[in-house]
Amino acid sequence: MSEVIDNPAQHRFELAIDGSEDAGEAYYRIEDNRVVLTHTIVPQTFSGQGIGSHLARGVFDATRASGRKAVLRCPFMGAFYARHHEYSDIVVG
Repeated sequence: MSEVIDNPAQHRFELAIDGSEDAGEAYYRIEDNRVVLTHTIVPQTFSGQGIGSHLARGVFDATRASGRKAVLRCPFMGAFYARHHEYSDIVVG
């Protein structure tokens, strides 16, 4: 699977899926130097294949590497975090 890429011009993290044009996307905005995660999209055809979890892990890892904190306004990211407290050092609010 591809790596998660930050696309700041589009305010989203992207994950290319198996070389196709489809991508998982996690939208965000920056507020007070925090990454506010607002919405996550994984194409329905890839549902249940772990794409969303791979995307979320990449988003949290990239946020940690940037030195920023994450604010979870997206229900999917909130549910992922509820199962992965290893990211508690970067999740606020």
